[in-house]
Amino acid sequence: MDKDNAFLTAAKNGIMEIVLALKSKIPSVMHETNSNNENVLLVAVKNRQTKIVEELKINLDKKLFDNLILEVDDMENTVLHLASGTTTHNERTWQIAGSAMQMMWDIKWYEYVRALVPEHFTSRTNNDKKTSTEVFKLNHEVLLKESSEWMKETSNSCSVVAALIAGVSFATSSTVPGGTNNGKPELEGQPAFDVFAIASLIGLCFSVTALIMFLAILTSRKQFQDFKMSLPLKLLFGLSSLFVSISSMLLSFCAGHFFVLKDKYKNILFPVYIATCLPITFYAVLQFPLYADLLRAIFKKVPQPSTTSSNQI
Repeated sequence: MDKDNAFLTAAKNGIMEIVLALKSKIPSVMHETNSNNENVLLVAVKNRQTKIVEELKINLDKKLFDNLILEVDDMENTVLHLASGTTTHNERTWQIAGSAMQMMWDIKWYEYVRALVPEHFTSRTNNDKKTSTEVFKLNHEVLLKESSEWMKETSNSCSVVAALIAGVSFATSSTVPGGTNNGKPELEGQPAFDVFAIASLIGLCFSVTALIMFLAILTSRKQFQDFKMSLPLKLLFGLSSLFVSISSMLLSFCAGHFFVLKDKYKNILFPVYIATCLPITFYAVLQFPLYADLLRAIFKKVPQPSTTSSNQI
């Protein structure tokens, strides 16, 4: 068969149906290699076709799968070396936006492949005398810098907002609507007052939490290992706390003004409150893609391959 045969081309481009069909009809095709001496598993890992790798892991005999893992290409690159590639130098990117997310998924992909190989693979070198870890760090220098800058800019912007909300929430939480009588709030026991008191306290607590999370990101080392779990979790907690603090601030504002407006504007009171809450809705809509990407990057076991792969045949 030709070195660049249909089977390896299908694996390269993530066409699962062709890979499974050829494997079923021609079992010997599993031993084919391309011009770089890469077998089907090496090709799939190099081109980040995660679904192909998972299907091979599930459907192949364990001995055959282990044999494919142990093979190397013509440059003595193991499957772990090929998993150390970077989207910066590859036409295929993960189905996720932003350099920081790309870094998270590159690390996740490398860790996934490392779990498949024998332990000694981490110390094996290629023809350039480099281990897979050294190749990963070398290939990701630019992406690490871009990811660190993105984290810094995002944290700077969000920490300013969190600090402003913390100041407003502190002033609000120390204010008692209706005043006090011998230290006891005049409006104590009314539902709106209870909502105001609880919401202002929640807003203060979560705004401070968000501020701490973003400051922790700003002061972190931002090394490769930090993008594996530490920084994503801090950013997730920071954004979640910021969202809760903004919601609580608006809720306490509405509850506090309920006593001022309830008599004169009682017919339009709730439409006004709904309109007041529109900013938090806009914030949630705008931040949802980032929030969803963060959740996927943290909790998804295997990254998603690029949708553009099918156009590369």
